[in-house]
Amino acid sequence: MKPKQQRLILAIIALVAIVGSGLLAMSAIGDRASYFYSPADIAKNGIPQGQAIRLGGMVMKNSIFRAPDGVTITFIVHDGPAEVNVRFKGIPPDLFREGSGVVAEGMFEGRTFVATNLLAKHDERYMPPQMDGKQHKTTTLAQ
Repeated sequence: MKPKQQRLILAIIALVAIVGSGLLAMSAIGDRASYFYSPADIAKNGIPQGQAIRLGGMVMKNSIFRAPDGVTITFIVHDGPAEVNVRFKGIPPDLFREGSGVVAEGMFEGRTFVATNLLAKHDERYMPPQMDGKQHKTTTLAQ
């Protein structure tokens, strides 16, 4: 076999290996990608019963109600015209409030989405509550 043919065969093998590893990486990323359904998606495509999903949208104003047990809350997630009732038992994140974005992980029980985890979303202008609009003194350590 001539050196030119050997280089061609090695180049083809390298190309196949690169394409194969790229396809493998894409399939692994596809399995781990975190997508969420919006209330409009649910209204359009139906409720996926018994399947763990993520539901994302905005928490509707005046929709958060706390149960007497102190740990269960119900609220409505919307994305415009479509709405989904959500029930969550646990301590919500600090950023969770009416009018803010939320991604809830869980599954549907009937027409109610039962969340096992809440992820509060914030915009790019987020500031921690203790820094919001307040001037803070900075302290320096004496050497």
